[in-house]
Amino acid sequence: MEAFQNGETVNQTEYIKMKIKDLKAINFPPGLLLRIETDEGIYGYSEAFCPKEHVLSLKPLIVGQDPTNVENVMRRIRHKGGFKPWGAGASGIEVALWDIASKVAGLPVYKLLGGKVRDAVRVYCDCGAGIEGDGQDYSIEGYVRNVERKKKQREHFSILKFDIGFHGSEGGLLQSAPNRVYEADRDYPTQGHMTEEGIDYQIKVVAALKECLGTEIGLALDCGPGLSLPSATILAKKLEQFNLAWAEDMLTGDMNPYVDADSYFALSSTTTTPTLTGEQIYLRQGFRDLVEKRAVDFVSPDICDAGGMMETKWIGEFADLFGILIAPHNYGHAIEFMANVHVGAVLPRNFVAFEFHRSDEPWWMDIIKGVEKPLIKDGHVTVPDTPGLGFELDERAVTKHLPEGERFFE
Repeated sequence: MEAFQNGETVNQTEYIKMKIKDLKAINFPPGLLLRIETDEGIYGYSEAFCPKEHVLSLKPLIVGQDPTNVENVMRRIRHKGGFKPWGAGASGIEVALWDIASKVAGLPVYKLLGGKVRDAVRVYCDCGAGIEGDGQDYSIEGYVRNVERKKKQREHFSILKFDIGFHGSEGGLLQSAPNRVYEADRDYPTQGHMTEEGIDYQIKVVAALKECLGTEIGLALDCGPGLSLPSATILAKKLEQFNLAWAEDMLTGDMNPYVDADSYFALSSTTTTPTLTGEQIYLRQGFRDLVEKRAVDFVSPDICDAGGMMETKWIGEFADLFGILIAPHNYGHAIEFMANVHVGAVLPRNFVAFEFHRSDEPWWMDIIKGVEKPLIKDGHVTVPDTPGLGFELDERAVTKHLPEGERFFE
């Protein structure tokens, strides 16, 4: 049999006793790039959004292990993780292990995850709020300028997501002007009760977005987290008229170290607006209450926070048993993007789309090579058939975007 590395096939028998030699992490804002190195010169790549120490503290537990025994390695480190960002280290390592294992097998990662059920994977675009220079503009005019710009981008996304509620910089739309919320933490709101003015303004923003998009492009909303249950219930009912793709994190979500499944069930039971949460949750066990109680309509695990690629597939299969849809969260650069393509290829029919955050970074594809570009066409990505995650990392392009003082995997 043959293995694959650096664009060439080699005799697989050389890798029967392969061992992990090193784990390296470099700062690559807003997160890290990871590389697992083996004693046979095959590398596995990934990303993580956490302090470097969260990743490197796991190195003593994996060095010397066989990287192709992915589950055996993960059993040594999985218990070290937790809700976002504490699971990022273990999750990132899992992705890099699959990159190595599939290169050794000479197959694309999706083959090792069970085989693809779709040749192209839908991507949706996170658009933020409005645009104003390098910042966010929470005026209705700002939202309209942004949505018109996104509609013209070459990727032709079929779903666009915009921030309302507390989501965004400095407390988001609700805290961008007085009298929209009664009380909330200015740094990171964990709960806030909206005023009538706050509710009314959000509906006006959504109406303007929907008028621009019509029925040809789906509209999703990121709402928090941070709304009180009464506020979320009122807002969700008022949003029903717009036939949204989903409303995300209305109660708890990003950076919350727990799951409030009962409150989400109370919310979802009162509205036809689809509800979504889950980007902060670690492992399948963390999704159990949301899924078994049918507390939300969508789950949104992040490969690089939920425990990795196989863990995300398991979460998707579990959700499918209960009629719940899946739209994975993704904040990463090109490496996590490609990992999502492979997972999207193997998820069951409850898969809708995975998230893309880099539409305003024209260089985001530059850091990988060996793939057909542009990666996103008509809102979809073609699943690659080359071994591993389907790319080689471009050292020169990565180095160009490293922060001062950081070097390429030294």
